[in-house]
Amino acid sequence: MNKKLLISLGVTTSILLAQKITSIEYEGLSHLSKQMAQEISGVHIGDEIDSSSIDDSILKLYNQGYFEDVWVDKGSHGRLIYHFKEKPSIANVQIDGFGDDGLGILNSLGIKRGGLYDAESIKEAKDKLMSVLQAKGNYDSIVDAKVTPVGDKKQAVSVVFDVNKGQKIKIEDVNFNGAKSLDKSQIEDGLVNKEAGWMEYLPFLGKGEVKVDQLEYDAYRIKENYMNNGYLDAKVSKPLMKVDYSNYTASIDYNIDEGLQYKVGSLSITPAIKGLNISELQSNLRLKQGRVFSIKKMRQDITNIKNAVGDLGYAFAKVVPHINKLPSGIVNVQYEIQSGSKVTINDVFISGNSTTKDRVIRRYIYLAPGDTFSSTDLKDSKSALARTGFFDSVDIQTQRVDEHTINLIVKVAEAHTGNLSLGGGYGSYEGFMVNASISDKNLLGTGWDTSLGFEFSKVAKNFNLSFVNPRIWDSLYSLGINIYKKEYEYDEYTEDSLGATLNVGRQFYRHLYASVGIGYMDNESTYNEDSNDTLSVFYNDQYKKISGYASIKWDNTDDYYMPRSGYIAYLGLELASMDGDMKQENLDRGYNEFDSFVKVNAKFGAFYGLEELIDYDMILRFKARYTSIISQDDEYIPIAERLFMGGLGSVRGYQSYSLSPVLLGDKIGGTERMSLTAEASIPLSEAAKMRLAFFYDYGILSSDPVPTASGSDLRFDDIKRSSTGAMIEWQSPFGAVNLIFAYPLDDKAGDDTTSFEFSMGTKF
Repeated sequence: MNKKLLISLGVTTSILLAQKITSIEYEGLSHLSKQMAQEISGVHIGDEIDSSSIDDSILKLYNQGYFEDVWVDKGSHGRLIYHFKEKPSIANVQIDGFGDDGLGILNSLGIKRGGLYDAESIKEAKDKLMSVLQAKGNYDSIVDAKVTPVGDKKQAVSVVFDVNKGQKIKIEDVNFNGAKSLDKSQIEDGLVNKEAGWMEYLPFLGKGEVKVDQLEYDAYRIKENYMNNGYLDAKVSKPLMKVDYSNYTASIDYNIDEGLQYKVGSLSITPAIKGLNISELQSNLRLKQGRVFSIKKMRQDITNIKNAVGDLGYAFAKVVPHINKLPSGIVNVQYEIQSGSKVTINDVFISGNSTTKDRVIRRYIYLAPGDTFSSTDLKDSKSALARTGFFDSVDIQTQRVDEHTINLIVKVAEAHTGNLSLGGGYGSYEGFMVNASISDKNLLGTGWDTSLGFEFSKVAKNFNLSFVNPRIWDSLYSLGINIYKKEYEYDEYTEDSLGATLNVGRQFYRHLYASVGIGYMDNESTYNEDSNDTLSVFYNDQYKKISGYASIKWDNTDDYYMPRSGYIAYLGLELASMDGDMKQENLDRGYNEFDSFVKVNAKFGAFYGLEELIDYDMILRFKARYTSIISQDDEYIPIAERLFMGGLGSVRGYQSYSLSPVLLGDKIGGTERMSLTAEASIPLSEAAKMRLAFFYDYGILSSDPVPTASGSDLRFDDIKRSSTGAMIEWQSPFGAVNLIFAYPLDDKAGDDTTSFEFSMGTKF
């Protein structure tokens, strides 16, 4: 309370006499209504005028935070007049020289456009900005706040924070005094404050700049590294940092007493719990008898034991390790299970889903009211929801109802699942082009995956409509329908096809899916140069195709777009039967009549997040793809069915479908294709949901021999290409967007290369 308000209270005491209030007036109010002010004050017409109650009403009104001052005048005949001097509002707030997160810090302190100006809050904001800068290692920083009245009545202000970040302190030396047994690299593993490495330009390796707020925790990280190497008695001092302000460099010293290195002796798990296989748990312990003790492995053992007990219904089980250190350097470990009571699910409550139906979410929750609790079921439920791609985040918490029952609280934040795009342009080959598409993998919150798109240009007329219901009537069965029309004029030939597919699938177990289907296609491909009889063999394809499809898929990843654990494995088969008129020249060359072929399509992906291992959110990915067309000897494979390589899904850095065996200068496609990809993804901007990934691609395309008129077979060398590059992965408001910058490593003369590509909504 300010000095003026205290004076007001004293004046109030002297001017009020014992009489009744006949009227109450409020002057200067804008943020509160008169009715609300009267309710807050607690003073009403007809009350006796009492100095203490009037003073109390002034305090109540002042404490609302809207006013710089509140005071009361007494008029004649019991008339009270409340006067208010309101705080000015903030018309504009600006921060210069801090960075993108500066406004976020100010907003969290209540300093934002439309808020009320308060000098104490401005001071608090300056202190907060200074502390953030110091925590980031900035010294000699200056934060100034300029407040300027706005408007004729000066009832609003403009607040501008001017920040001079000062200088970064660079770490020149980190000394571990007393360290003898561990290498420096082992000791500083995971430290935030360490010397800059020779690859300091990489964002995830650090730049050797001081992070003051992490210095204290670095001492604990060093202690942790010693304990992971068996030194349970290691002592690490608090860091002593010496700063040379003449060149803004620092040295950091730690004093270390390593102590004795311990090895694992006996290991036991107690007590025995019905249904818990103690011997199996002991055989799977990360700690092994005779090996160096590791606190990290012990924690992993505790987690694994707790999960095993949780699978028996003990939701709140605890595992307490008892460590017995012997002077000989042996440590015996006993894991004591404190199971508590078995619990069942009382109810499942869902929140955060404004679009997605509750019943759709419940499909993926493997625990229902009445079920016995299971840790694995809880984890798999969270992963299953994340794999749908319907949500930005998923959290499932347990809420105890009583000793034997719990509620599950499912909290989701819905993602943008629909995409609407409209585009156009002009190309030297395509001419004017226009394309549009609309898709939603969670149509109206039902879980249906739908898409509709078309493309028109001088050389293309394409149309596609697809619909997939992954859980028909909330069952384990799925249904998918796809109808397409494609007409595209390539340099060598024109492909004109109309087709449709129908698929029925079923989920088996938790991560295994299978489907069967049937498809029909009517293809009318023609070669654009009638004079070249050799190439017309491959391009004049008029046939109808009926296909049977079968596939099986394993997917236990933990997220749709950005998995950090799990595997994807897929095997698909197409058995195709073709019917068409074979040209005589094809028969003369030794081809058999249109008959059948089998197309094999396989994929594998492995995902591993390193955050728990290196305390940094790096994700490693390995992907493999394989496709093969299998037919009888000399059976003709139409050009529309053959395989090409390049672009997304194979080898980036080469134009899509541009890599192919070449006959007389034209591309005829291959019959076997394989590609491998390795990727490492790191955070770029958490606020913008952007990541940076580095990749390496390698691919091989092969072809069966081609019969010739002379009776001999024409053979082609395998096409082998590789590339490397970087990719920006963005979870945008319009869906997942990948911006790809690729560099071909071994391109050959005649290859169509590209340095930039982009994709939307892709997963594998």
